[in-house]
Amino acid sequence: MSLHMIRGEARYHEIAVVLAEKISSGTYAVGEKLHARSNLATTFGVSAETARKAVQVLVELKILEVRHGSGCYVLSKEKAAAFAAQYQDVRSEKKMREELLQILEKQQQDAVRAKAILYDLEASAKKAENILLFTPFTLLIDTTCPHLNESIGALNLWHHTGATVVAIVRGSTTLLSPGPHAILKAGDTIYFVGDAKARQRMEAFLRP
Repeated sequence: MSLHMIRGEARYHEIAVVLAEKISSGTYAVGEKLHARSNLATTFGVSAETARKAVQVLVELKILEVRHGSGCYVLSKEKAAAFAAQYQDVRSEKKMREELLQILEKQQQDAVRAKAILYDLEASAKKAENILLFTPFTLLIDTTCPHLNESIGALNLWHHTGATVVAIVRGSTTLLSPGPHAILKAGDTIYFVGDAKARQRMEAFLRP
């Protein structure tokens, strides 16, 4: 009986293995007559044909022998033990395959979940970036600024920094939406919007 023949684990194969295990354990001794097929069918709750197939498996493996007119007898304990061990190896292999498939399936599910989380993170980051674009930064113009008394237009701030000045606070005066002619003076606090790096570029440009 080859491994391929018992991979399917048909019911009669399972019964054959149980009988082989009983023989290898000494429950049935070599030379002992086995129960009639009808009794085996009742014991295992199967049809007489299934019981016959189980016995036939063991006969083909020379674990049992049929004596015509007498019945079925145990022939080899060693072959019974080998068959039972072989069957257990196949079942172990099948179990490992099933566990591997479960692991791979879980990995696939985790990958899908990870992709969904990544998509949510990207969406959140994009949303935060969009909010940042409309959240003004502030920068104090001090006496070290190399562009004092120059206009926003002349400095071409947006070209150099990607930032848009939305207000200038000078003392108690606030100039909203200053045009290109607005002059930068020491002590001014400018409010500007831009991307995440706009603040760094503004500081580098106005506070080198």
